[in-house]
Amino acid sequence: MAAFIAAQRDGHRIPHVVSCRALGVSPSWFYKWASHARAGTLPPQAARRERLAAEVGRLFGLHRGKRGSPMITADLRDAGWRVSENTVAKLMAEQGLAARAKRRRKATTRPGRGRWRAPDLVKRQFPATRLNCKWYGDGTEIGTGEGKLYLISVMDAASRRILGFTLSGHHDAAAAYGALAMAITARGGQVPGVIMHTDQGSKEYTARGFRAACARTGIAQSMGRPGSALDNAVIESWHSTVEFELRRAEHFATKAAARTGVATWIEHYNTRRRHSACQMMPPARYEQLLAAGEAA
Repeated sequence: MAAFIAAQRDGHRIPHVVSCRALGVSPSWFYKWASHARAGTLPPQAARRERLAAEVGRLFGLHRGKRGSPMITADLRDAGWRVSENTVAKLMAEQGLAARAKRRRKATTRPGRGRWRAPDLVKRQFPATRLNCKWYGDGTEIGTGEGKLYLISVMDAASRRILGFTLSGHHDAAAAYGALAMAITARGGQVPGVIMHTDQGSKEYTARGFRAACARTGIAQSMGRPGSALDNAVIESWHSTVEFELRRAEHFATKAAARTGVATWIEHYNTRRRHSACQMMPPARYEQLLAAGEAA
């Protein structure tokens, strides 16, 4: 607009004040622009926007294109920027920056053949306001150049922290038990009253060994309906994140490389990656607020 006002005087001898009045802008604003134009500099607001755009681009690259405007906005605010999510979204769009779209994950759990089923104690009431109230478990595949591994995880619903996980060549009860044992250990070995919600796996969660471990530690098993991903949506969402941020971004040549890479990434997820369900904090940090009773 400022350039247009200047052109009116140069081309049609229309005074700047008249053009400013006609366009509803302040003459002082125009003269500031003209002063910066003569000096070859940007006005403060434009200069700030240019610096902000550069920082948005840097953060997007730092996160390897895996973060959208909400998380980049949180990073900027932590760094001292006063900025809205809408502004960040516009700057990303102007630079052609967009987080890669997620693809639907292929389910790996199959309905069990035995008669035993745990009741559904969650009934799609997924959130929890305190730790060790609801845990969720499920499995997904991790491909490598030497064949598949199966990642089985246990998540605390309140903090979205991954408490336990195993990477195994078999999708079986031993792997599920290993993830559960790791989660119990992470919580100090005593977790009475926890609800462990899973789907109806053919071997993993209906096996006698897994059921006995839950009974021994005071864990109440809960199961959704066979074949219903929505009945276990929290852990399904976690595995969608694994698909988007790890499985599609990394190629593991060997199973050993996959074990190291997955463990490192889960540590990053728990301690450094912001989560929208945790007030844009990493799960481990959000747990500290929950434990102190300070979470909103």
